[in-house]
Amino acid sequence: MAKHRKRQKAGSAGSLQHAPPTRAPAPNAPLTLVLLTLSVLGIVLTTYLSYTALLEAHPAFCGEGSGCDLVQSSRWAAFLGMPMATWGLFTYLALAALAWRARTKSKSWTPLIFVAVGGFGVSAYLTVISIVEIEATCTYCLASFGTITAIMILTLVQRPSDWTTSLKEASVVAVLIVGGLHLHYSGVFDEAAGPEDPQLQALAVHLTETGAKFYGAYWCPRCQEQKALFKASAKRLPYVECSSGGRGSPLTAPCAANNIRSYPTWIIDDKRHTGLQTPRTLAGAAGFTWKE
Repeated sequence: MAKHRKRQKAGSAGSLQHAPPTRAPAPNAPLTLVLLTLSVLGIVLTTYLSYTALLEAHPAFCGEGSGCDLVQSSRWAAFLGMPMATWGLFTYLALAALAWRARTKSKSWTPLIFVAVGGFGVSAYLTVISIVEIEATCTYCLASFGTITAIMILTLVQRPSDWTTSLKEASVVAVLIVGGLHLHYSGVFDEAAGPEDPQLQALAVHLTETGAKFYGAYWCPRCQEQKALFKASAKRLPYVECSSGGRGSPLTAPCAANNIRSYPTWIIDDKRHTGLQTPRTLAGAAGFTWKE
């Protein structure tokens, strides 16, 4: 009997030693399908907005002067020269790819949480900006915010084995991304992305309204310096591109008609000013009162 009991104990110990490791619970198939569907919806939405931004057209139901137009034309609508909608498109593409892989590979859940939480953080930041700073809302932006929020919630509901740790780490990353964006739009890294200087804004508007023209070429360093002097108001300048085909290409029609030979060239009240001009000099030439 004693030997038989020893064998039983040994067998029990052996069975415990060779027990298969516990696995993370399998994802809920219906929820994963919804997650994929929402990602595709986000892809369609941001693709459309990226397309309209590329054509510089108004999205449907987004007329000139509407809340949607104010949001889409604000300085927060682009980042590093690319429409925010395109950055959103990349995010939804990554979410769709990770959600598809997560059906069979549990390791995909961790990066999926990071992308979902990061995307939610950026979308929430831009939504707050539109309400507080721009004082307008965009239906498309709100739809995207609702979509990314639902994706984040569904991602966390799946509960992979390490979702709590991943959520904490992803939240820290999201805060850092949003903080960097805020500094960028505050003009810390790039003055052209920051708030407009009231006097430079008024001068740029005055130059445009009085018929002044700023002729230049996109590849001209001095032209870029001229725009940089107006910081965030550079987009308001009455700029005319003279070399749309690249260096050495024929002049565009407006530049040929005005016999433009060097860049930048300003024509203000039928008088020609060549070379880099300071805002104060332009103000004097255009009859604008410049305050030091």
